[in-house]
Amino acid sequence: MTPERFQRISAVLNKRQPDLTVITDDVHKGQNLSAIVRTCDAVGIPEIHAVYSKGEYRPHTGTAMGSQKWVQANIWPSVAEPIEALKSKGFQIVAAHFSEKAVDFRQVDYCQPTALLLGAEREGVSDGALAAVDQEITVPMLGMVESFNVSVACAIILSEAQRQRQAAGFYDQRRLPDQQYHKTLFEWCHPVIADYCKAKGLEYPGLNEQGDVANPDSLKRGD
Repeated sequence: MTPERFQRISAVLNKRQPDLTVITDDVHKGQNLSAIVRTCDAVGIPEIHAVYSKGEYRPHTGTAMGSQKWVQANIWPSVAEPIEALKSKGFQIVAAHFSEKAVDFRQVDYCQPTALLLGAEREGVSDGALAAVDQEITVPMLGMVESFNVSVACAIILSEAQRQRQAAGFYDQRRLPDQQYHKTLFEWCHPVIADYCKAKGLEYPGLNEQGDVANPDSLKRGD
């Protein structure tokens, strides 16, 4: 672990936004999923919620450019489950959906705990999910087509969320809870040792100021 690498990882984690996330409602195309994950990493989202009623979650590694390693994907069998789980934590659910009720995406306050709900490529957000959302939003279109590609819409909307949060100082100090921060820091700095600890049922050892394992001998208990 070089000092530069450790500083880079620490700096990224210090800007993560635990109260901003994305729910994908049966978005199956790997390239779209990967582009969404890449955008989430870019704006500091630590985890997303992918609903898969069929098939498997398979990001396209070329499009993701490695960002899938830095954004945790929680997989759900139905969209009602992540919506309910996030609402119980105080999140507003904002659906990107073209309808008469939809407002300009820039009118939403993204400094509130927010989950952006994105629908499948053709079907859009499911009716069941729409019944549970707090707000429907749209990105104004000036051409002949009615909507952006789902991953493009995601990037546009999350860029506005980032703008609002930067103006409010949300990126100026660490917002991840201590336990989540230290756990993620160790896993990003030492993924092989983290896998070893998980396999052996060991707690992660502490890190020194350089990002190295402070007490390597503690790992021998798993032998």
